[in-house]
Amino acid sequence: MVKPEAADDLRIGVFVCECGLNIAASVDCEEVRKFAETLPDVAVAVLNKYTCAEPGQQEIKRHIREHNLNRVIVASCTPLMHESTFRNCVAEAGVNPYLFEMTNLREHCSWVHSSDRAAATEKAKDMVKISVARARLLEIQKEAEIPVTNKALVIGGGIAGIQAALDLGDAGYQVYLVEKEPSIGGIMAQLDKTYPTMDCSI
Repeated sequence: MVKPEAADDLRIGVFVCECGLNIAASVDCEEVRKFAETLPDVAVAVLNKYTCAEPGQQEIKRHIREHNLNRVIVASCTPLMHESTFRNCVAEAGVNPYLFEMTNLREHCSWVHSSDRAAATEKAKDMVKISVARARLLEIQKEAEIPVTNKALVIGGGIAGIQAALDLGDAGYQVYLVEKEPSIGGIMAQLDKTYPTMDCSI
Protein backbone atom coordinates (compact mmCIF):
# COMPACT_ATOMS: atom_id res chain seq x y z
CA MET A 1 0.00 0.00 0.00
CA VAL A 2 1.19 3.50 -0.78
CA LYS A 3 2.07 5.25 2.47
CA PRO A 4 2.50 9.02 2.39
CA GLU A 5 4.96 9.88 5.12
CA ALA A 6 4.94 13.67 5.25
CA ALA A 7 3.40 16.75 3.65
CA ASP A 8 6.36 17.07 1.25
CA ASP A 9 5.70 13.53 -0.01
CA LEU A 10 2.18 14.29 -1.17
CA ARG A 11 1.45 13.25 -4.74
CA ILE A 12 -2.11 14.09 -5.71
CA GLY A 13 -3.85 12.92 -8.86
CA VAL A 14 -6.84 14.93 -10.14
CA PHE A 15 -9.22 13.26 -12.58
CA VAL A 16 -11.69 15.64 -14.22
CA CYS A 17 -14.73 13.92 -15.74
CA GLU A 18 -16.80 15.35 -18.58
CA CYS A 19 -19.68 12.95 -17.71
CA GLY A 20 -20.56 12.94 -21.39
CA LEU A 21 -22.13 16.38 -21.80
CA ASN A 22 -23.56 16.53 -18.27
CA ILE A 23 -20.52 18.52 -17.14
CA ALA A 24 -18.75 19.33 -20.41
CA ALA A 25 -21.76 21.23 -21.82
CA SER A 26 -21.49 23.87 -19.09
CA VAL A 27 -17.85 23.64 -17.94
CA ASP A 28 -14.61 23.87 -19.91
CA CYS A 29 -13.23 20.65 -18.43
CA GLU A 30 -9.86 20.91 -20.18
CA GLU A 31 -9.34 24.36 -18.66
CA VAL A 32 -10.19 22.91 -15.23
CA ARG A 33 -7.68 20.08 -15.84
CA LYS A 34 -4.94 22.54 -16.82
CA PHE A 35 -5.70 24.63 -13.71
CA ALA A 36 -5.47 21.55 -11.49
CA GLU A 37 -1.95 20.87 -12.83
CA THR A 38 -0.80 24.20 -11.39
CA LEU A 39 -1.95 23.45 -7.83
CA PRO A 40 0.62 22.52 -5.18
CA ASP A 41 1.26 18.79 -4.67
CA VAL A 42 -0.66 17.80 -7.82
CA ALA A 43 1.49 15.28 -9.68
CA VAL A 44 -0.90 14.69 -12.56
CA ALA A 45 -4.26 15.97 -13.83
CA VAL A 46 -6.25 13.90 -16.30
CA LEU A 47 -9.39 14.52 -18.37
CA ASN A 48 -11.85 11.64 -18.89
CA LYS A 49 -15.09 11.29 -20.82
CA TYR A 50 -16.63 8.87 -18.28
CA THR A 51 -14.36 8.31 -15.29
CA CYS A 52 -16.77 5.88 -13.62
CA ALA A 53 -16.67 3.49 -16.61
CA GLU A 54 -14.17 0.62 -16.60
CA PRO A 55 -11.63 2.38 -18.93
CA GLY A 56 -11.75 5.47 -16.68
CA GLN A 57 -11.10 3.38 -13.57
CA GLN A 58 -8.24 1.58 -15.29
CA GLU A 59 -6.73 4.95 -16.15
CA ILE A 60 -6.89 6.00 -12.48
CA LYS A 61 -5.07 2.80 -11.49
CA ARG A 62 -2.46 3.30 -14.21
CA HIS A 63 -1.70 6.85 -13.11
CA ILE A 64 -1.51 5.78 -9.46
CA ARG A 65 1.21 3.30 -10.44
CA GLU A 66 3.04 5.52 -12.94
CA HIS A 67 3.06 8.67 -10.80
CA ASN A 68 3.18 6.99 -7.38
CA LEU A 69 0.03 8.86 -6.32
CA ASN A 70 -0.96 8.79 -2.65
CA ARG A 71 -4.06 10.99 -2.91
CA VAL A 72 -6.75 10.81 -5.60
CA ILE A 73 -9.43 13.37 -6.49
CA VAL A 74 -12.22 12.68 -8.97
CA ALA A 75 -14.12 15.78 -10.08
CA SER A 76 -17.32 14.38 -11.53
CA CYS A 77 -20.86 13.70 -10.28
CA THR A 78 -22.41 13.22 -6.85
CA PRO A 79 -20.60 11.01 -4.32
CA LEU A 80 -23.97 9.36 -3.67
CA MET A 81 -23.62 7.74 -7.06
CA HIS A 82 -20.00 6.70 -7.40
CA GLU A 83 -17.97 7.38 -4.26
CA SER A 84 -17.90 3.66 -3.40
CA THR A 85 -16.91 2.87 -7.01
CA PHE A 86 -13.87 5.13 -6.82
CA ARG A 87 -12.93 4.11 -3.27
CA ASN A 88 -12.82 0.49 -4.44
CA CYS A 89 -10.86 1.54 -7.51
CA VAL A 90 -8.08 3.30 -5.59
CA ALA A 91 -7.99 0.50 -3.00
CA GLU A 92 -7.38 -2.03 -5.78
CA ALA A 93 -4.44 0.13 -6.86
CA GLY A 94 -2.95 0.06 -3.35
CA VAL A 95 -4.12 3.43 -1.99
CA ASN A 96 -6.12 3.60 1.22
CA PRO A 97 -9.72 4.34 0.13
CA TYR A 98 -9.94 7.20 2.65
CA LEU A 99 -7.19 9.05 0.79
CA PHE A 100 -9.77 9.63 -1.94
CA GLU A 101 -11.75 12.84 -2.37
CA MET A 102 -14.68 13.51 -4.70
CA THR A 103 -15.80 16.85 -6.12
CA ASN A 104 -19.38 17.18 -7.35
CA LEU A 105 -18.99 19.25 -10.52
CA ARG A 106 -22.25 18.00 -12.01
CA GLU A 107 -25.00 18.75 -9.48
CA HIS A 108 -23.16 21.58 -7.70
CA CYS A 109 -21.78 23.37 -10.73
CA SER A 110 -22.65 22.44 -14.31
CA TRP A 111 -26.35 21.75 -13.77
CA VAL A 112 -26.95 24.93 -11.76
CA HIS A 113 -24.85 27.23 -13.97
CA SER A 114 -25.75 25.89 -17.40
CA SER A 115 -26.39 29.38 -18.80
CA ASP A 116 -22.96 30.82 -17.93
CA ARG A 117 -20.08 28.62 -19.11
CA ALA A 118 -17.34 31.04 -18.04
CA ALA A 119 -18.68 31.40 -14.50
CA ALA A 120 -19.31 27.65 -14.23
CA THR A 121 -15.72 26.98 -15.29
CA GLU A 122 -14.34 29.39 -12.69
CA LYS A 123 -16.50 27.81 -10.00
CA ALA A 124 -15.32 24.34 -11.06
CA LYS A 125 -11.71 25.51 -10.68
CA ASP A 126 -12.46 26.76 -7.16
CA MET A 127 -14.13 23.46 -6.26
CA VAL A 128 -11.12 21.48 -7.47
CA LYS A 129 -8.77 23.82 -5.60
CA ILE A 130 -10.77 23.25 -2.38
CA SER A 131 -10.66 19.48 -2.91
CA VAL A 132 -6.89 19.55 -3.38
CA ALA A 133 -6.53 21.53 -0.14
CA ARG A 134 -8.73 18.99 1.65
CA ALA A 135 -6.87 16.04 0.12
CA ARG A 136 -3.63 17.29 1.68
CA LEU A 137 -5.19 16.78 5.13
CA LEU A 138 -6.64 13.31 4.56
CA GLU A 139 -5.28 10.51 6.72
CA ILE A 140 -5.27 6.75 6.34
CA GLN A 141 -8.33 5.22 7.99
CA LYS A 142 -9.19 1.63 8.84
CA GLU A 143 -12.76 0.38 9.07
CA ALA A 144 -13.58 -1.27 12.37
CA GLU A 145 -15.64 -4.44 12.42
CA ILE A 146 -18.01 -4.67 15.37
CA PRO A 147 -19.96 -7.84 16.07
CA VAL A 148 -23.73 -7.42 16.10
CA THR A 149 -25.79 -8.88 18.95
CA ASN A 150 -29.05 -10.44 17.79
CA LYS A 151 -31.02 -8.83 20.59
CA ALA A 152 -33.22 -5.75 20.60
CA LEU A 153 -34.37 -3.31 23.27
CA VAL A 154 -37.78 -1.73 22.77
CA ILE A 155 -38.49 1.21 25.07
CA GLY A 156 -42.17 1.84 25.70
CA GLY A 157 -44.93 -0.73 25.96
CA GLY A 158 -47.58 1.24 24.12
CA ILE A 159 -49.26 -0.07 21.00
CA ALA A 160 -46.25 0.81 18.79
CA GLY A 161 -43.76 -0.71 21.23
CA ILE A 162 -45.75 -3.92 21.55
CA GLN A 163 -46.05 -4.25 17.76
CA ALA A 164 -42.32 -3.54 17.28
CA ALA A 165 -41.47 -6.19 19.89
CA LEU A 166 -43.75 -8.74 18.19
CA ASP A 167 -42.28 -8.02 14.74
CA LEU A 168 -38.70 -8.28 16.03
CA GLY A 169 -39.54 -11.51 17.87
CA ASP A 170 -41.06 -12.96 14.69
CA ALA A 171 -37.84 -12.05 12.87
CA GLY A 172 -35.84 -14.17 15.30
CA TYR A 173 -34.48 -11.53 17.69
CA GLN A 174 -34.53 -11.82 21.44
CA VAL A 175 -36.52 -8.78 22.57
CA TYR A 176 -36.47 -6.83 25.82
CA LEU A 177 -39.57 -4.65 26.21
CA VAL A 178 -39.23 -1.91 28.85
CA GLU A 179 -42.23 0.05 30.14
CA LYS A 180 -42.16 2.60 32.99
CA GLU A 181 -45.83 2.06 33.96
CA PRO A 182 -47.04 -1.01 35.91
CA SER A 183 -48.93 -2.29 32.83
CA ILE A 184 -48.45 -2.25 29.09
CA GLY A 185 -50.79 -0.84 26.48
CA GLY A 186 -50.21 2.87 26.90
CA ILE A 187 -53.06 5.21 25.98
CA MET A 188 -54.75 2.44 24.01
CA ALA A 189 -55.32 0.47 27.21
CA GLN A 190 -57.22 3.43 28.67
CA LEU A 191 -59.80 3.52 25.87
CA ASP A 192 -63.17 1.83 26.23
CA LYS A 193 -63.79 1.14 22.54
CA THR A 194 -61.84 1.60 19.31
CA TYR A 195 -63.06 2.96 15.96
CA PRO A 196 -64.28 1.70 13.51
CA THR A 197 -65.19 -1.71 14.94
CA MET A 198 -66.05 -0.36 18.39
CA ASP A 199 -64.28 -3.38 19.86
CA CYS A 200 -62.84 -3.27 23.37
CA SER A 201 -59.33 -1.79 23.15
CA ILE A 202 -57.92 -4.49 25.44
